Amino acid sequence: METAVSKKKRPFGFYVCAIGFTFERCAFYTVKYLLAIWIATNAAGGGLGLTDADASLVAALFVAFTYITPVIGGYVADYWLSPRICVAAGMILMGLGYLCTWRADSMFLVWMMIILVSIGTGLFKGNLSGVNGLLFEDKDELNSAFSIQYSFVNIGSFIGTTFIAILPVTFGFSFNFVFLLCAIFLFADAIWFISNQRFLGNAGKKPFKNDQRQFVSKGKKEAEENKPLTSGDKKRIAAIILVTLFSVVFWIVWYMAYMPAYYYFGWGNGENFLNHANWMIGSFHVPTSWFDSVNALTCIVLGPVFALLWARMAIRPQGDISMFKKTAIGMILVGVAFVVMVLADIVRGDGQCSLLWIVLVSLLMSIGEMVFSPLGNSFITMLAPAKVMGALLGFWPIAVFFATLIYPKLYAYLKTVPFQIGYGIVAAVVIVMGIILWLLSSRLDQLAKAE
Repeated sequence: METAVSKKKRPFGFYVCAIGFTFERCAFYTVKYLLAIWIATNAAGGGLGLTDADASLVAALFVAFTYITPVIGGYVADYWLSPRICVAAGMILMGLGYLCTWRADSMFLVWMMIILVSIGTGLFKGNLSGVNGLLFEDKDELNSAFSIQYSFVNIGSFIGTTFIAILPVTFGFSFNFVFLLCAIFLFADAIWFISNQRFLGNAGKKPFKNDQRQFVSKGKKEAEENKPLTSGDKKRIAAIILVTLFSVVFWIVWYMAYMPAYYYFGWGNGENFLNHANWMIGSFHVPTSWFDSVNALTCIVLGPVFALLWARMAIRPQGDISMFKKTAIGMILVGVAFVVMVLADIVRGDGQCSLLWIVLVSLLMSIGEMVFSPLGNSFITMLAPAKVMGALLGFWPIAVFFATLIYPKLYAYLKTVPFQIGYGIVAAVVIVMGIILWLLSSRLDQLAKAE
C-alpha cells in the first residue's frame, strides 16, 4: 500500500497549473522588490525621483491590493465565469499591467499597473489553486500536491529576487526593460496555460458552484451543486474563517521579521541600517536582498520533502495529524524565529552577531511558512462547499492584505521599546497562539467533519 501511494503519479494538468504560478511569482517578486527602488531613484538613474516615503507607500499598496482582490475573483469564478477563463484573463491583465511600468514616466501609469495587476491577481490566484485541487479525486493527495505546488511558487520567487531583480543595479539594464521582461513572463504564462487546457480534463470548465466535488470520502462522492448551505457547511466555513484569522497573526509577524533582518541586523550605508550582524563571508559582502532568496530556496527544497512526509503520514494506521495541528506548528516555528533574533541580540553584546543567526531566522521562517501556507489551499479545497469554494480560496490570502497594513505600525512601535523586550513579547504571543490553535484542533476537526 505504501509503495502504491508514494509512487502514484500526479496528472500533467497539475504541472500546468503549478508552472503557471512560477511565471507569475517570478514577475511579481521582481516588481515587488524593484518598485520602491525605481520610484525613489532620480530621473537620471531611470527612476521617477519621488521620496523614499512615497515609494514605500506605493510598494506597500501594490502588495496589499493583490491580496484582497482574490476574494472578488473567487466570487466571479464561483457563480459567473469558468475558473479557467478567469485564470487566463488574469494572466493577460497582469501582463498588461507590467507593460504600463515598462512605458511609465509618471505615477499615472504606475497606478494603472497596480490596478491591472490587482484585478488580474484576483482572477488568477485562488482560482488556479481551485482548478488544481479539482484534478485530484482523493483528498489525501491534496496536502502533498499543494506542498509541491508551493515549491513551484517559490522557484518563481527565487528566480525573480536572485537573478532578475538585480539586473538594473548589477548589470546596468534599465528598470523599464526589467518591467518589460515581467510582462513577457505573464504573456508566456497565458500561452502555456491556454495551450495545455486538454490536460485539465473537466476541472474548472464550469463555475465552482456547478463543478461536482470529486473527492472520495468513504466510497462516496459529494454532490453539492445548487444545494443550500447546510448546518455542516456553515460549521466547516466557520473553521476555515477561524484559521484564516490565525493566519493574519502569522503573516503580520512573518512580514515584520524582514524589518529587523534588514534594518537592525542588516548591512547598509543608510542611517536606518544599524549593522548589528556581520554580513561578510571572507571578502564577499552578502547582499541583504538574499535574505529573500534563502527563504525562496528553502521552500523550493522543502516542498518535495513535505509532500513525501504528508503522503507517508496519511497512510499510517493512525492516519495523518490534524490539519489544524500542522498550521499550529507553522505559527510556533515563526515565533521561535523571533526567539532566535532576541538570542542573536543577546549574544552580540555591543558588537555584531554572526550571519549564521540571520540564516537560522530565515530557515525557521521558511519552514514555518512551508507548514502553514500551502495547507491553507489544501484544507479549503477539501472543506469548502462547492458554491463558495472560490470565495473562500480568495479569503485565505486576504489575511496578507490585513497583515501588510498592520505590520508597519507594529514595527514602528517596537522601535520605541528595547529590542529584546519588544521582540521577546512578540515571540511569546505568537508561540502561545500556536499552542492555543493546537489545543483547539480537536474542536476544529469536529467542525470540519460536521455533516
